[in-house]
Amino acid sequence: MLSRTIYRMLLATSVLLTSGLVRGQDTSSVRTLPSVRVATDRPATVTAAAPTQVVTAERMEQQGSLVLSDVVRQLPGITLKDYGGVGGMKTVSARGLGSQFSTLTIDGIAVSDCQNGQIDLGRYMLGNAAYVGFANGQLQQSLQSARSYAAGNVVEMHTQRPILTGRKHNLTVGTEVGSFGLLSPSVLWEQRLAKRLTMSLWANYLRSDGDYPFTLYYTGSLDDSTSVERRQNSQMWMATVDANLFYDISSQRQLTVKAHWCDGFRALPGPVTLYNIKKSEFSYSQVSFVQARYNAAYGERWQLQALAKYGRSGDTYEDTASLVTAGGYLRNEYLQQEGYVSGSVAYHATQHLTFSLASDESVASLQSNLSVNNHVTRYASQDVLAATYATPLFNLNAHLLATIVDEKSNSREEVVQYRRLSPYAGLSLRLSTRGDDTAFHTFRLRYFFKENYRIPNFNEMYYFTLPRDLRPERALQHNVGVVMAGMSRWGERQSTYTLSVDGYYNRVSDKIIAVPTQNLFLWSMMNLGRVDIVGLEATGETELQMERSRLSLTAHYTYQYAVDVSDPMSRTYRHQIPYTPRHSGGLSLHWETEWVEMGYQLQAVGNRYRLGENTLSTLVRGYVDQGIIVSKTFDVGNTRLQARAQVLNLFDVQYEVVKNYPMMGRNYRLGLTWKF
Repeated sequence: MLSRTIYRMLLATSVLLTSGLVRGQDTSSVRTLPSVRVATDRPATVTAAAPTQVVTAERMEQQGSLVLSDVVRQLPGITLKDYGGVGGMKTVSARGLGSQFSTLTIDGIAVSDCQNGQIDLGRYMLGNAAYVGFANGQLQQSLQSARSYAAGNVVEMHTQRPILTGRKHNLTVGTEVGSFGLLSPSVLWEQRLAKRLTMSLWANYLRSDGDYPFTLYYTGSLDDSTSVERRQNSQMWMATVDANLFYDISSQRQLTVKAHWCDGFRALPGPVTLYNIKKSEFSYSQVSFVQARYNAAYGERWQLQALAKYGRSGDTYEDTASLVTAGGYLRNEYLQQEGYVSGSVAYHATQHLTFSLASDESVASLQSNLSVNNHVTRYASQDVLAATYATPLFNLNAHLLATIVDEKSNSREEVVQYRRLSPYAGLSLRLSTRGDDTAFHTFRLRYFFKENYRIPNFNEMYYFTLPRDLRPERALQHNVGVVMAGMSRWGERQSTYTLSVDGYYNRVSDKIIAVPTQNLFLWSMMNLGRVDIVGLEATGETELQMERSRLSLTAHYTYQYAVDVSDPMSRTYRHQIPYTPRHSGGLSLHWETEWVEMGYQLQAVGNRYRLGENTLSTLVRGYVDQGIIVSKTFDVGNTRLQARAQVLNLFDVQYEVVKNYPMMGRNYRLGLTWKF
């Protein structure tokens, strides 16, 4: 019996590691985990108590993804706000919670924006990414920062480590050209500096004219008068440099250091309305940070992680024909700085029981050239005590998060303080497992509960309005789901699959909203009411490996009933909250042969409403966006050349993600990547 159990575990491990789709090995009780660095890099997707998705670099290449938002928009439960074009701002909201509850981490360290709390996913390129992960509620990792614990959901991007087997360096040169002036050359240099020390240097330049045509509807009816216009004042450019050092001190200790710099310019075309052709608004931004991550294991019981980061972000908004200044010229300048340190330790008390502790400290400041509140500083401390009990049968984990924040502004005497304890509990239970040398199948049940606590950002507290005593938003998340995974093998052929169905209920209290007071330039922030969100997510992945080809299919569907339940007498009572579709889904198909690779993608988004009151005048119509990609790889001596052609919005659908910000119709991309 014991030998058969061991055989099944080895079979499951080989299947889950090689399929690229099923990543849910029951590794939580393996005591040798600290000595195998790569085992902790990629999150589990089958055994996790919270729904978790992983998109590998190979999958991103198959989809023709250029920036981080291209990947995230394909994930279930995600609502992406896209303000149009390559340079348009792109923010993410998951399960109706709003973008403020989402956290982006790069190599395990959070990206922060204390000014507006939203991270623009269009700023982050994918050229040297190993994988992108997304977890609703909670990452299932013993070592993570307190900020990751505190997030309502986490988008994580990890940098590719150099693979230099028998070589001292790798060089990859690529370029992407496309419709409407798109140009994106890049270079990746990977070098072995010493036996245990490697580095990578990645640089990219992205630019676009953004002057694409669109159909302007004069009324809300699609059958009324229209005209074909052209998007104006939407040109952009962005330059990025990303340098990384990877030092394997020993088999159980690693140090990574990243330096990131991004400089960019965007013309801001604004919303499209009749007779509004404003060409005077521009944005300049520069984002840079240096961060370090140290991981160590001491014997079989102790693991340690230390993180440190300094970030600096400058944003300038310019309007040469402003209506709010006497001279018609407006220039707002903002400078964010943050110092951040995090430490976490895990203790494996027994083979199945692990305790962990995480503590984060940060100081963030925002300076501006505004006359009021031009220097605001926030001191934040977050501490987490967590415990995990894991066996091959089930995985139970829980934590308690303490948040302590003090905030000072040069325009108010008192210090604003926030204090909160927030719990989490998650369970993953294996209901059945069966397998032999030709097939393996597992079936699991999962559940988690989490409370989130969102502190108002600086824009909400201080800018465009008088200071208000805003209460933080509180969100409660519940999720229950089932996961099935397995493989079958016959002869030279093998198939793998994962299937998950999750139902969830979220409740947001003390939601912060903005309402105009005297005019559209003077707003007041206030806490108002409650939002209830009930939803269902279904995701399926399958891959068929044949003798000379491979076929993979991914599909997902999301239903969200997200309504305002603040006031039964309100006109928005039980109306769907803005920009949250009731129905959405997607499909991705990829076929790889010895001669060519072909892919097809579909994204469908149902009707939404731009305001809290759901009427025909506030309707944003649904759409179906489809695209295809074809690529071919050539071996040229000791080098490899890949050529690809992509058609986006294949059927030239005219649609909007955000009202009055039209998206591009049919457009084309051609790419070349040469690996030396």
